[in-house]
Amino acid sequence: MLESEIEGGLVGERKDSSHAPGFQVDRSPEFPSVHVDRELNLKGKVCPYTFVESMLALEEMEIGEVLRVIVDYAPSACDVPKSLTSEGYDILEVSKINETDWAIIVRNTEFKEG
Repeated sequence: MLESEIEGGLVGERKDSSHAPGFQVDRSPEFPSVHVDRELNLKGKVCPYTFVESMLALEEMEIGEVLRVIVDYAPSACDVPKSLTSEGYDILEVSKINETDWAIIVRNTEFKEG
C-alpha cells in the first residue's frame, strides 16, 4: 500500500507508530474525549468481515452515537476506517492500544444518497 495522500487526506505518512499502518487521523481539539456508546470486539476477524460487522453495528445505532471497534488484524486498522469514510461515517480516531490491537472510533451519521 502506498502511504501517499488518498481522498480527503485521511491516509498519509505515518507520524506516530501508534497509528494504524498507513492511516493518519487529525487529532483536533474538537474530539478531546469522546463518549463511546458501543464497543465491538472484532479480534480474530479479518477483512472484509471487520468492515461488514462494523457497518451492521452502525446501522443498529442512533445517529450521532459513537462506536469503538477493536481489531487485531493490521490491514483492518487501515481498511475499515477508509471504507467507513467512503460510506459517509465520521472517523474520530484510529490508535494502537497495545502490541496487537487497534481501536477505531467512528460516529454514526445520517445516510446521504449521493
